[in-house]
Amino acid sequence: MANITFTFSNQPPVTIAALIGETLLDVARKANVAIDAPCNGNGSCKKCKVNLNGAEVLACQTKVTDEDISVAIPDIASAYQSRMKTADLSDERELSIFRTIQDSLSEFDKDQTSGIGLAVDIGTTTVAAALVDLRTGEVISKASAGNAQIRYGADVIHRIVEAGKPGGLKLLNDAIVSETITPLINAMSSTPERIVRAVIAGNTTMNHIFANVPPDTIRLEPYEPVFYEHAPFKASELGLPINPDADVLLAPNVGSYVGGDITAGTLASLLWKRESGYALFADFGTNGELVFGNNEFMFTCACSAGPALEGGDMSCGMRAADGAIEACTIDADTFEPTFTVIGGGKPVGICGSGIIDSVAEMFRTGIIDPKGKIAVSGERVKVSEADGVKSYVLAFGKDTATGHDVEISEIDLDNFIRAKGAIFSAIRTMLNAIDFTVDAIEEVLVAGGIGSGINFDNAVRIGMLPDVDRSLFRYVGNTSLAGAYAMLLSDSACEKVEEIKQNMTYIELSSDPKYMDEFVAACFLPHTDANLFPSVS
Repeated sequence: MANITFTFSNQPPVTIAALIGETLLDVARKANVAIDAPCNGNGSCKKCKVNLNGAEVLACQTKVTDEDISVAIPDIASAYQSRMKTADLSDERELSIFRTIQDSLSEFDKDQTSGIGLAVDIGTTTVAAALVDLRTGEVISKASAGNAQIRYGADVIHRIVEAGKPGGLKLLNDAIVSETITPLINAMSSTPERIVRAVIAGNTTMNHIFANVPPDTIRLEPYEPVFYEHAPFKASELGLPINPDADVLLAPNVGSYVGGDITAGTLASLLWKRESGYALFADFGTNGELVFGNNEFMFTCACSAGPALEGGDMSCGMRAADGAIEACTIDADTFEPTFTVIGGGKPVGICGSGIIDSVAEMFRTGIIDPKGKIAVSGERVKVSEADGVKSYVLAFGKDTATGHDVEISEIDLDNFIRAKGAIFSAIRTMLNAIDFTVDAIEEVLVAGGIGSGINFDNAVRIGMLPDVDRSLFRYVGNTSLAGAYAMLLSDSACEKVEEIKQNMTYIELSSDPKYMDEFVAACFLPHTDANLFPSVS
């Protein structure tokens, strides 16, 4: 045994006894010390850096010996818990969109009930919640935080794998219920026992883990979840610190990777109400979920693009927290970048919207070619002595908060192009299923955390979103939370969400033989078929 002390810049140290041979990441998890590890500790993301005896090491690769040690945890390691930029109701833009959606859903009359209600959007990365007066519909309080499950991996596949380990499901359930939702409830209300109704909207994996149901069948053929819809729970069954007799409803799932966040979100998007023309609804978070159709039919699918878009597969990538570059332009003559940083300080890394902007600008200015290879030289282009891989430097170490360069390498570009290709090929596969082209799209409704910061011109330039008139693009906020709010107030809204679920045709991309062809074709800037992107020169 050895004593491991974790130290921080802004809180008291934590000491725990550890077994020889355990990794520092495992020990940190037992001590409830937050260390971001998008790859769930397999050593590939290199994000779990800590300081040991003055040296930077990976927590997932460093094992405990018989020596007592002190490990310094950098502030950015736990930024996902409380300082992540979230599509919640914390600013006037999001509130305005939320109000507009609720006005559009006025046909669902409020039930004649009183008391306090709780609406929660459980995202893979972030969780947003609102307390609502059930009689008036007024939002009393709102709060958001990072999903504490993040330390078990960035995406749902890592979470499913973790849940399958001995005790894993309980760890993940505790992370969402006890460590994430409970603190949000307590932050919003000093009398949580007054909460008499709750609605939860999450993807299929999040719904299963929240309900304490093993999610392992989701990733195994034939990719069937344990449940699509679930009878209401009582709060006491779930361990929520609200009125124990409160009904807790889950928005229904459609398929393995399209869940209640999309059924609730589709309600809020009003796509189901369109009587003419077709709309594409896209929710970009850790996963990319898509719905296409109108009041006659709806097709839906999901693609795994989030880890790259949220920085998980990028060497300098990070979540949208303080220190992340979130927007970027590059001078075409000098190749000098201009960027904005969340929080306004020195950059630490780059988040999803900043990655989209940077790659689009690198392509526009000729820094990279359509294959994502760096095609220029200069002060901002580095070449690795080890393998010859080139990188473009957005910020040199002397100008960053860490002392390290913030850069985008050709390996990063390859990862990102695959991620954006996954999104566009999913859109094409869904349209091909009904013999439509992108010309059929008359509106593009973009929701989710990443969606809030996307520059639509840049997303089209790199071939992530279809090349349609930019006036057709519209950001619609956190539709998952907006839909959960509507369900909270109205049983008829709940019935409509169930109807939406029944009317959706789910396409499992991993089983679609044509999807891989579409994906390969989309792994190019903007695409191997230039005719699909006529406005990109």
